Amino acid sequence: MIPLVDLKAQHRALLPQLEAAASRVLASGHFVLGEEIEAFEAEFAEFCGTRHAVAVSTGTAALHLALLAAGIGPGDEVITTTSTFVASVAAILYAGATPVLVDMDPARLTLDPAAVAAAVTPRTRAILPVHLHGGMADMDRIEAIARRHGLAVIEDACQAHGAEHEGRRAGSIGDIGCFSFYPGKNLGACGEGGAVVTNDAAVAAKVRQLRDWGQSARYVHELQGFNYRLDAIQAAFLRVKLPHLDAWTAARRRHAQRYDTGCAEMDVATPPHMPGVHHVYHVYAIRCDQREAVRQHLGEAGIATGIHYPTPVHLQPAYAGLGYRLGDFPHAERYARQTLSLPMFPELDNARIRQVLAGLAEALAPVAGALE
Repeated sequence: MIPLVDLKAQHRALLPQLEAAASRVLASGHFVLGEEIEAFEAEFAEFCGTRHAVAVSTGTAALHLALLAAGIGPGDEVITTTSTFVASVAAILYAGATPVLVDMDPARLTLDPAAVAAAVTPRTRAILPVHLHGGMADMDRIEAIARRHGLAVIEDACQAHGAEHEGRRAGSIGDIGCFSFYPGKNLGACGEGGAVVTNDAAVAAKVRQLRDWGQSARYVHELQGFNYRLDAIQAAFLRVKLPHLDAWTAARRRHAQRYDTGCAEMDVATPPHMPGVHHVYHVYAIRCDQREAVRQHLGEAGIATGIHYPTPVHLQPAYAGLGYRLGDFPHAERYARQTLSLPMFPELDNARIRQVLAGLAEALAPVAGALE
């Protein structure tokens, strides 16, 4: 079976360094916050091109604290996309604010700036663009809307470590950027993890305080905070992996190019190539009609696939209370019906890519025949 993601291959290659990192933390006796966290924060901030990074427990925690640090709360509205993992919307609700969902741009597959502009009201306080699958939202137009209305921009870069828009890295363009280090991410921990990045020292200080029970000093709780701290051992693992991230991204981009070439004569749509965007291919998602038949054929051929994501947030039962219904966001709904993720990880080799492409061509042949 060709897996969708192969973490075992990555960890086999790094096993001596990962074991040394674990041993270092065990020997130190410091498991929560401390030197490993501080070192990783400095290294990740440098990678992102920001002045500050604050390590937290998950990507969801990063989004939640970023919103709070931006002053978002009850009565406020935050505009984001329905084409995302539910955490993007859940974090807005955690902050006590109201998510205002918009459709995706069908060319870019991220939130549509025109829809964002139309959704702004006197209660709007922030825009939360999601850099889906490792691509980048149209940050020039989003930033222009934010400046015009005095809004904060909080980037959900949880799938976009190292992605770039006009030479600026994901997370460094808006006021605040949020990352996840869930194991399958382009930079993944060996467990949960996340980070907030910013150039604003006051925002960074508030996130640091909120992640640790709102403490300004031990047992001095100035804010009602949270237990959102990253474990030191996860920071140590991330420090092992971070120096490899650019090389892993280059490999993902090579694999994507081979997929693009192989799919050129097939009846599928491949991820968009947008001017000025350095895509990092957290996911390589094609779009095709008759997706389930194609997926079944690939599975029978020993090729794992995924669907990111089969149901837009506005149609999820948990978010029915937001008041949206089927048909409200046609581009997002169509994308959810068509999207199919192919195997993508740095250690993928050409032979397996050829096998995936051959399987895809075989899967599409009976579909094409049935439509003739």
